[in-house]
Amino acid sequence: MPINAEYRGPAELPEVIPVFPLAGALLLPRGQMPLNIFEPRYLAMVDDAFRDGHRLIGMIQPDVTHSHNEDKPALFRIGCVGRITQLAESGDGRYILELTGVARFKVVEELSVLTAYRQCKVDFFSFAADFVARKGEEDVDREALLAVLTDFLKANNLKVDWAGIEAAPNEALVNALAMMSPYGPAEKQAMLEAPDLKTRAEILIAVTEMDLAKKRTSGDPPLQ
Repeated sequence: MPINAEYRGPAELPEVIPVFPLAGALLLPRGQMPLNIFEPRYLAMVDDAFRDGHRLIGMIQPDVTHSHNEDKPALFRIGCVGRITQLAESGDGRYILELTGVARFKVVEELSVLTAYRQCKVDFFSFAADFVARKGEEDVDREALLAVLTDFLKANNLKVDWAGIEAAPNEALVNALAMMSPYGPAEKQAMLEAPDLKTRAEILIAVTEMDLAKKRTSGDPPLQ
């Protein structure tokens, strides 16, 4: 999804952003994430995002292993901010929207706020490279990535648009496969925090190979 706002660096993003804690959700720079918003606090968050003009929402995973409050779980320290690039009203009180990833952020502190949704002071400067599209593409082992994707598809009786995959640049391919991968919060967080595209691809390959090996050993049925 094309994005109207051009963010050339960390200084062009606000220091305080609303955050949407969602386990297993992985947003990456220039990736697209569909969201179905129905809770009143997050409906208000979307309304406020448009009202302040930024249209930005920070996606972040709850860190359940370090949480003592189920209603307000601890957060991982790294997330990714996205801009609302599509919005539709469902007619039954929901928003159907799409976020386009802009850049990762580090949580500096969570703020005490009056809004029902959570807000954090964040730092984007640790991820200045996120603002450079397709950075590090030449270091990705595309052949290894496609090989493990082929094995995964065969093991799970799945089909994909191979023409689209072959045409996709390395950044788009790696990030799309990472975001769509069926792995858990820990694996998703590792891919989010990868220092570069090459490392993210290597993590995705390693996790997929371990998953395939486990299925072969245990005889687990393929994904449905």
